[in-house]
Amino acid sequence: MENPFFGEFETPFSAPPFERIKNAHYAPAFQQGIEMQLSAVAALADNAGPATFENTIERLERSGSMLDRVSGVFFNLTSAHTNDELQALAREINPRLAKHRDDIYLNERLFARVKAVFDDRDRLDLTPEQRMLLDETHRAFVRGGANLAADKKARFREINEQLSLFATQFGDNLLKQMNAIALLIEDEQDLAGLPASVRDSAAGTAAAQGHPGKWGFTLQRTSWTPFLQFSQRRDLREKLYTAYMNLCSRGDEFDNRELAARMAALRVERAELLGYPTHADFVLEKNMAATPARVNELLDKLWKPALASARRERDELQALIEREGGDFQVAAWDWWFYAEKLRKAKYDFDEQTLRPYFELDRVTQAAFDVANRLWGITFTPRADVPVYHPDVKAYEVQDRDGSPLALFYVDFFTRESKRGGAWMNTYRDQWKEAGSNIRPIVVNVCNFSKPAEGQLALLSLDEANTLFHEFGHAVHGILADGTYASLSGTSVPRDFVEFPSQMMENWALAPEFLPTYARHHETGEPIPAELVQKLEQAKRFNQGFATTEYLAASLLDMNWHTLRDRKPQDPLAFEASVLERIGLIPEIIPRYRTPYFAHIFSGGYSASYYSYIWAEVLDADAFEAFRQQGLFDQDLARSYRENILARGNSEPPMELYRRFRGADPKIEPLLKRRGLDEPGLDEPGGD
Repeated sequence: MENPFFGEFETPFSAPPFERIKNAHYAPAFQQGIEMQLSAVAALADNAGPATFENTIERLERSGSMLDRVSGVFFNLTSAHTNDELQALAREINPRLAKHRDDIYLNERLFARVKAVFDDRDRLDLTPEQRMLLDETHRAFVRGGANLAADKKARFREINEQLSLFATQFGDNLLKQMNAIALLIEDEQDLAGLPASVRDSAAGTAAAQGHPGKWGFTLQRTSWTPFLQFSQRRDLREKLYTAYMNLCSRGDEFDNRELAARMAALRVERAELLGYPTHADFVLEKNMAATPARVNELLDKLWKPALASARRERDELQALIEREGGDFQVAAWDWWFYAEKLRKAKYDFDEQTLRPYFELDRVTQAAFDVANRLWGITFTPRADVPVYHPDVKAYEVQDRDGSPLALFYVDFFTRESKRGGAWMNTYRDQWKEAGSNIRPIVVNVCNFSKPAEGQLALLSLDEANTLFHEFGHAVHGILADGTYASLSGTSVPRDFVEFPSQMMENWALAPEFLPTYARHHETGEPIPAELVQKLEQAKRFNQGFATTEYLAASLLDMNWHTLRDRKPQDPLAFEASVLERIGLIPEIIPRYRTPYFAHIFSGGYSASYYSYIWAEVLDADAFEAFRQQGLFDQDLARSYRENILARGNSEPPMELYRRFRGADPKIEPLLKRRGLDEPGLDEPGGD
C-alpha cells in the first residue's frame, strides 16, 4: 500500500491528502520520521569539525521535517476527528516520541557541540532571531536532562514515557465521558424554559446516539451551559450539574483521579531531578511570568476583588429567589439560571435575543473582515483542497499584494469524534529556507451545535466570542514571518500566546463594528442600536462569578504544580483543601476540577492556566491604543503585525510588547473591563 507520507503531497498548497491517508500509514511514517531524524542527529554529533551555529544549531532545527509532517496530521486528527484505532495508536506513539526526544536531548556528543556554540555565543555575529534559537536550543537540552548523571538520565526517561502515556489516557477518558449523554429527556414537558435552538440541538444529539424522539444533553459546554441557563426544572439542572462535577471521577474505567495524582507526583520528581524547586518553577522559567511568585502575585491581586464581587452577585441571586417565593438557598446549579433572570431584570437584556443576529457564516466573514480592514488580507474558499470531514471548509489566505500567506481550515461543529473545547493548530508551520518562505497550514476547531438539516447555525454571544478568539490564534499563525519553525507563529511562551487571541475578541463586540455584521438571519436587519447599548451595559454583569471560577482553576493548577512531595495526593481531598484555603464560596466550583482539567493534565498548560488572565492584562492594555486612535487605525495595525504577530518567539515577548505599545502593560484596563475596580470590591466579605 503506497504511503502518502513517503512522498510529497501532490495537492494544492501541499495540503494533506486526507482521502488517501489510512490509519495503517501512521506507524510506518512515524518510524521512518524517527529514523531519519536520528540519522541526521548522529551525523551532527559525529562531525569531527568545529561546531558552528550553521552546522549544529540550524541543522538540528531542520532535522525533523518528515516527523513534523506526519505528527502534524496525526495529532490534529486525534483531537478533531479520532476513532478507537487512532486513540490506541496514540497510546503507542506518544511514549515512543517521548523516548525519541530523550534520545536527542540525552545525546552527549550532540550536547557537547550545542554547548560549544552556546559558550561561544558572545563572539558570534548572530541576529536576535539566531541568538534566540541558540538560547532556546541549549535550554531545551538542559531541561531535557543533558546535564544529568547516567543513573538519573535513566529515571528521567522513565518519567517522560510515563507522563506521555498518562496524558494520552487522561484525554481519551475525558473525550468518551464528555461526549456521552449525561441527561436523556423523554418527556417534552421536562424541556420547560429551553429555547427552540437548544431543544433542536438536544434532539440531534439524542438521535445521533441512538435515541430518536428524545433529547440528549452531554457535558460539552455547548450542551450543558444552555440547559443550566434556561431549564425551569431545578431537579434536572442539579442532575446535569452534578454529572459535570463528577466527570471522570466515578470509579469506572474512565476515572482520571489516579492518573492526575500520579502525573503530579512524577512532575515533582522530574523537577527535583533537574534541580528545580517545583514543576511550576520548571515550566515558568520559559514563560513571561518567570516564577511562581509572580504568577501568585497577579492571581492574589485579582482574587480578593473577584471573590468579593461574586459574593455580592450571589446575594443578589438569593434575593431574587426569595422575591419569587423560593424557600431554598442558591446552589451551584442555580447560578446560571438565576443570573440569566437577573440580567433580564437589570438590563432588560435577554441573551437569546442576540442569537438570531449571530449566524455562523456571517460571524466567520466578520472575523475575515476585521483581518482585511486591519492588514488587507483576504480569505477565498477552496473547494478543491482535501478536507478530513465534510463539515470542514478550506480557505486560501492572501496578503494585501496578492501573495500567498496560508491555507486555513475551519471545523466548527461538535461531533463524537472530536474532543471538547476550541483550539487553533497547524498542519505545517511557517519557516524560511534557501530563499523560500514556506507558508503555514492553519486550522481552527470549535464545538458549536450543528443545526438541523436546512437550518442555519446561530451562535450564542459566548460562541461568537470563541470564534473570534480562535481566529486571533489563527492570524498569529497566518501572519508569521520567521526563519525558524520552532520560533515561528504561535511558538511563543504560553502566557504570551493568548494575547493575540484575546486581543481579537475586542473587535467582535465593539459597538462601532458589531452592527456591520450582526444582522437578523431572517430579515437581514442590522442589530438594533438599543440592543447594542444593552449589551454594552451588561458587559460587566456576572464578572465576579466568571473571574472567580477561572481564578479558582488557576490557583488549583498552581497548587498542584508547586507541590514538593513525591507521594501521590488524593486528588479530591487535595482540591478541597486548596479551595477551602482560598475561601471559594460553595455556590461556585472551579471552571475545571482536577479529574477533567485537560489543560493541565493532557494539554500544554500545566502551571500555566493563569496564562489567560496574564494575557488579558496585555490585551486590555493594548486595545486601549485602538480605542484612542481608531478601531482600524492603519499605523497601529501595521505596528501590531510587525512587532507582535509576525515576530513569533524571535525576541523576548515583553520587548516586543514594549516596542508596540511604548510602555509596560498596566492592569487598570483589565480591572475596569471586569468591573473589579469599584470601591469596596477588595474587601474580604463574610464567608
